[in-house]
Amino acid sequence: MEDKLDDILRRTTIFRRLSTEDRRRLAAVADVRVFDKGALLFSEGDASEQLYTVVSGRVKVFKTTARGTDVILDIFGPGDPVGAAAVYESRAYPASAAALEPTTCLLIARQAFFSLLETHPTMVRGLLIGLTHRLVELTNRLTELSGSRVEARLARFLLKLADDMGERRPDGTFIPMALSRQELADMIGTTIETSIRIMSRWGKENVVRTDKDGFVVIDRSALEAAALT
Repeated sequence: MEDKLDDILRRTTIFRRLSTEDRRRLAAVADVRVFDKGALLFSEGDASEQLYTVVSGRVKVFKTTARGTDVILDIFGPGDPVGAAAVYESRAYPASAAALEPTTCLLIARQAFFSLLETHPTMVRGLLIGLTHRLVELTNRLTELSGSRVEARLARFLLKLADDMGERRPDGTFIPMALSRQELADMIGTTIETSIRIMSRWGKENVVRTDKDGFVVIDRSALEAAALT
Protein backbone atom coordinates (compact mmCIF):
# COMPACT_ATOMS: atom_id res chain seq x y z
CA MET A 1 0.00 0.00 0.00
CA GLU A 2 2.84 2.39 0.83
CA ASP A 3 4.38 1.81 -2.61
CA LYS A 4 1.01 2.60 -4.22
CA LEU A 5 0.71 5.82 -2.24
CA ASP A 6 4.24 6.82 -3.21
CA ASP A 7 3.36 6.27 -6.89
CA ILE A 8 0.26 8.45 -6.50
CA LEU A 9 2.31 11.25 -4.95
CA ARG A 10 4.92 10.99 -7.70
CA ARG A 11 2.25 11.49 -10.36
CA THR A 12 0.66 14.48 -8.61
CA THR A 13 1.51 18.00 -9.76
CA ILE A 14 2.22 19.49 -6.34
CA PHE A 15 4.15 16.47 -5.05
CA ARG A 16 6.15 15.25 -8.03
CA ARG A 17 9.14 17.51 -7.33
CA LEU A 18 9.62 16.10 -3.85
CA SER A 19 12.49 13.75 -3.09
CA THR A 20 11.82 10.03 -2.71
CA GLU A 21 12.33 10.32 1.04
CA ASP A 22 9.86 13.19 1.39
CA ARG A 23 7.21 11.35 -0.66
CA ARG A 24 7.57 8.34 1.59
CA ARG A 25 7.09 10.53 4.65
CA LEU A 26 3.85 11.86 3.17
CA ALA A 27 2.70 8.36 2.20
CA ALA A 28 3.10 7.26 5.82
CA VAL A 29 0.43 9.76 6.98
CA ALA A 30 -1.89 9.50 3.95
CA ASP A 31 -5.15 7.61 3.49
CA VAL A 32 -7.37 6.66 0.55
CA ARG A 33 -11.13 7.30 0.39
CA VAL A 34 -13.77 6.47 -2.24
CA PHE A 35 -16.63 8.87 -3.07
CA ASP A 36 -19.80 7.93 -4.94
CA LYS A 37 -21.01 10.07 -7.84
CA GLY A 38 -22.48 13.28 -6.47
CA ALA A 39 -20.94 12.89 -3.02
CA LEU A 40 -19.43 16.00 -1.45
CA LEU A 41 -15.76 15.98 -0.57
CA PHE A 42 -16.33 19.21 1.34
CA SER A 43 -18.65 22.20 1.35
CA GLU A 44 -17.84 25.89 1.08
CA GLY A 45 -17.05 27.18 4.56
CA ASP A 46 -15.94 23.83 5.98
CA ALA A 47 -12.70 23.76 7.95
CA SER A 48 -9.83 22.59 5.74
CA GLU A 49 -8.82 19.59 7.82
CA GLN A 50 -7.74 17.43 4.86
CA LEU A 51 -5.72 17.88 1.68
CA TYR A 52 -7.45 15.96 -1.11
CA THR A 53 -5.71 14.58 -4.20
CA VAL A 54 -7.69 12.84 -6.95
CA VAL A 55 -6.41 9.33 -7.68
CA SER A 56 -9.14 8.27 -10.12
CA GLY A 57 -12.40 9.82 -11.26
CA ARG A 58 -13.35 13.50 -11.56
CA VAL A 59 -14.20 16.23 -9.04
CA LYS A 60 -15.93 19.53 -9.70
CA VAL A 61 -15.19 22.58 -7.58
CA PHE A 62 -18.06 25.03 -7.54
CA LYS A 63 -19.53 28.08 -5.82
CA THR A 64 -23.20 28.77 -5.21
CA THR A 65 -24.31 32.29 -6.12
CA ALA A 66 -26.74 34.46 -4.13
CA ARG A 67 -29.47 33.37 -6.57
CA GLY A 68 -28.89 29.73 -5.71
CA THR A 69 -27.20 28.71 -8.96
CA ASP A 70 -23.87 26.92 -9.10
CA VAL A 71 -20.84 28.11 -11.04
CA ILE A 72 -18.23 25.42 -11.63
CA LEU A 73 -14.76 26.88 -11.17
CA ASP A 74 -12.78 23.86 -12.30
CA ILE A 75 -12.83 20.12 -12.86
CA PHE A 76 -10.05 18.07 -11.32
CA GLY A 77 -8.85 14.69 -12.55
CA PRO A 78 -6.29 12.06 -11.57
CA GLY A 79 -3.19 13.59 -9.98
CA ASP A 80 -4.83 16.94 -9.19
CA PRO A 81 -4.94 18.39 -5.65
CA VAL A 82 -8.29 19.78 -4.47
CA GLY A 83 -8.51 22.51 -1.84
CA ALA A 84 -4.73 22.83 -1.50
CA ALA A 85 -4.68 26.63 -1.12
CA ALA A 86 -7.15 26.55 1.78
CA VAL A 87 -5.16 23.82 3.53
CA TYR A 88 -1.90 25.74 3.10
CA GLU A 89 -3.44 28.90 4.52
CA SER A 90 -5.34 27.08 7.31
CA ARG A 91 -8.60 28.72 6.28
CA ALA A 92 -12.06 27.45 5.37
CA TYR A 93 -12.60 25.99 1.93
CA PRO A 94 -13.66 28.89 -0.34
CA ALA A 95 -15.78 26.62 -2.57
CA SER A 96 -17.47 23.23 -2.52
CA ALA A 97 -16.22 20.03 -4.17
CA ALA A 98 -18.24 17.04 -5.36
CA ALA A 99 -17.51 13.85 -7.28
CA LEU A 100 -18.71 13.92 -10.89
CA GLU A 101 -18.33 10.12 -11.04
CA PRO A 102 -17.14 7.40 -8.66
CA THR A 103 -13.90 8.92 -7.42
CA THR A 104 -10.96 7.82 -5.29
CA CYS A 105 -8.97 10.45 -3.40
CA LEU A 106 -5.76 10.49 -1.41
CA LEU A 107 -6.24 12.33 1.90
CA ILE A 108 -3.56 13.89 4.10
CA ALA A 109 -4.57 15.41 7.43
CA ARG A 110 -3.60 19.09 7.67
CA GLN A 111 -2.00 18.74 11.10
CA ALA A 112 0.21 15.86 9.97
CA PHE A 113 1.00 17.71 6.75
CA PHE A 114 2.21 20.83 8.51
CA SER A 115 4.15 18.81 11.04
CA LEU A 116 6.12 17.27 8.17
CA LEU A 117 6.73 20.70 6.63
CA GLU A 118 8.08 22.01 9.92
CA THR A 119 10.41 19.08 10.50
CA HIS A 120 11.48 18.56 6.87
CA PRO A 121 11.97 21.97 5.16
CA THR A 122 13.12 20.27 1.94
CA MET A 123 9.47 19.62 1.16
CA VAL A 124 8.50 23.27 0.98
CA ARG A 125 10.11 24.33 -2.31
CA GLY A 126 8.63 21.52 -4.39
CA LEU A 127 5.18 22.04 -2.90
CA LEU A 128 5.24 25.79 -3.58
CA ILE A 129 6.10 25.23 -7.24
CA GLY A 130 3.23 22.80 -7.70
CA LEU A 131 0.75 25.02 -5.88
CA THR A 132 1.76 28.02 -7.99
CA HIS A 133 0.99 26.09 -11.19
CA ARG A 134 -2.50 25.24 -9.95
CA LEU A 135 -3.22 28.81 -8.82
CA VAL A 136 -2.25 30.15 -12.24
CA GLU A 137 -4.62 27.71 -13.93
CA LEU A 138 -7.49 28.70 -11.63
CA THR A 139 -6.83 32.41 -12.19
CA ASN A 140 -6.94 31.89 -15.95
CA ARG A 141 -10.21 29.99 -15.55
CA LEU A 142 -11.82 32.84 -13.58
CA THR A 143 -10.62 35.34 -16.21
CA GLU A 144 -12.31 33.33 -18.95
CA LEU A 145 -15.60 33.37 -17.06
CA SER A 146 -15.57 37.15 -16.81
CA GLY A 147 -15.54 37.84 -20.54
CA SER A 148 -16.11 36.58 -24.10
CA ARG A 149 -19.25 35.12 -25.62
CA VAL A 150 -20.91 32.09 -24.06
CA GLU A 151 -20.41 30.00 -27.20
CA ALA A 152 -16.68 30.74 -27.17
CA ARG A 153 -16.40 29.76 -23.50
CA LEU A 154 -18.19 26.47 -24.10
CA ALA A 155 -16.04 25.72 -27.14
CA ARG A 156 -12.82 26.37 -25.17
CA PHE A 157 -14.07 24.19 -22.32
CA LEU A 158 -14.79 21.24 -24.62
CA LEU A 159 -11.47 21.68 -26.42
CA LYS A 160 -9.65 21.61 -23.07
CA LEU A 161 -11.44 18.40 -22.10
CA ALA A 162 -10.57 16.90 -25.49
CA ASP A 163 -6.90 17.80 -25.03
CA ASP A 164 -6.77 16.60 -21.41
CA MET A 165 -8.62 13.30 -21.68
CA GLY A 166 -9.74 12.83 -25.28
CA GLU A 167 -9.63 9.41 -26.95
CA ARG A 168 -9.15 9.29 -30.71
CA ARG A 169 -11.91 7.44 -32.60
CA PRO A 170 -12.79 7.07 -36.28
CA ASP A 171 -15.63 9.59 -35.89
CA GLY A 172 -13.72 12.14 -33.80
CA THR A 173 -12.33 12.67 -30.30
CA PHE A 174 -14.32 11.05 -27.50
CA ILE A 175 -14.45 12.89 -24.14
CA PRO A 176 -15.24 10.25 -21.48
CA MET A 177 -17.11 12.57 -19.13
CA ALA A 178 -20.88 12.60 -18.93
CA LEU A 179 -22.00 16.13 -18.00
CA SER A 180 -25.60 17.29 -17.93
CA ARG A 181 -26.64 20.46 -19.72
CA GLN A 182 -26.95 22.09 -16.29
CA GLU A 183 -23.38 21.11 -15.40
CA LEU A 184 -22.13 22.51 -18.72
CA ALA A 185 -23.98 25.74 -17.98
CA ASP A 186 -22.50 25.89 -14.48
CA MET A 187 -19.02 25.31 -15.86
CA ILE A 188 -19.08 28.32 -18.16
CA GLY A 189 -21.32 30.60 -16.11
CA THR A 190 -24.51 30.65 -18.20
CA THR A 191 -28.09 29.35 -18.13
CA ILE A 192 -29.20 25.80 -18.88
CA GLU A 193 -31.36 27.12 -21.73
CA THR A 194 -28.30 28.61 -23.43
CA SER A 195 -26.22 25.46 -23.06
CA ILE A 196 -29.10 23.37 -24.47
CA ARG A 197 -29.44 25.70 -27.46
CA ILE A 198 -25.73 25.69 -28.30
CA MET A 199 -25.22 21.94 -27.85
CA SER A 200 -28.37 21.20 -29.88
CA ARG A 201 -27.11 23.34 -32.77
CA TRP A 202 -23.64 21.80 -32.64
CA GLY A 203 -25.23 18.37 -32.70
CA LYS A 204 -27.25 19.19 -35.82
CA GLU A 205 -24.16 20.69 -37.48
CA ASN A 206 -22.03 17.61 -36.61
CA VAL A 207 -19.60 19.66 -34.54
CA VAL A 208 -20.11 17.93 -31.17
CA ARG A 209 -22.26 14.87 -30.49
CA THR A 210 -23.56 13.98 -27.04
CA ASP A 211 -23.24 10.31 -26.17
CA LYS A 212 -24.44 8.42 -23.11
CA ASP A 213 -20.98 8.39 -21.51
CA GLY A 214 -19.60 11.69 -22.76
CA PHE A 215 -19.13 13.78 -25.88
CA VAL A 216 -17.57 13.30 -29.32
CA VAL A 217 -15.83 16.27 -30.92
CA ILE A 218 -16.55 15.55 -34.58
CA ASP A 219 -15.38 18.78 -36.21
CA ARG A 220 -12.50 20.17 -34.17
CA SER A 221 -11.76 22.97 -36.62
CA ALA A 222 -15.32 24.29 -36.29
CA LEU A 223 -15.04 24.15 -32.51
CA GLU A 224 -11.71 26.00 -32.61
CA ALA A 225 -13.29 28.69 -34.79
CA ALA A 226 -16.14 29.07 -32.29
CA ALA A 227 -13.61 29.41 -29.47
CA LEU A 228 -12.15 32.51 -31.11
CA THR A 229 -15.42 34.38 -31.63
